[in-house]
Amino acid sequence: MAGAPAPAPTKAVRLFIRGRVQGVWYRGWAVDTARALGLRGWVRNRGDGRVEALIAGPAESVERMIDACREGPPGARVTNVEVTPASGEETATPFEQRGTV
Repeated sequence: MAGAPAPAPTKAVRLFIRGRVQGVWYRGWAVDTARALGLRGWVRNRGDGRVEALIAGPAESVERMIDACREGPPGARVTNVEVTPASGEETATPFEQRGTV
C-alpha cells in the first residue's frame, strides 16, 4: 500500500536586511510576497535602519523569499541580507507586519 506523500521539508530563517529599506514600502512588499509564497512569520523595521524578518514554511518557498528579499520592492536598494537559522515557534500565524523595535 502506498502511503501519503511525505510533507515538504520546512525551514525557518531570520533575515536582517540592510540598505535603503525603510520608507520604501519594503515591509508591505514583504508581507505580500511572503503570503503569495504561502509562508508564515513576520517583518518589522529596526531602529538601526535595518529590516528584520522571520520566515518559515516549505524550504523551497523560504529560499525563493530570501532571493526576493535581496532585490526588494522597486524603491529599495538592498546592500546585504544576513540569513541565520531560526526556530519556527514564532511563525504559527500568517505572515504579518509588526511594529518597529
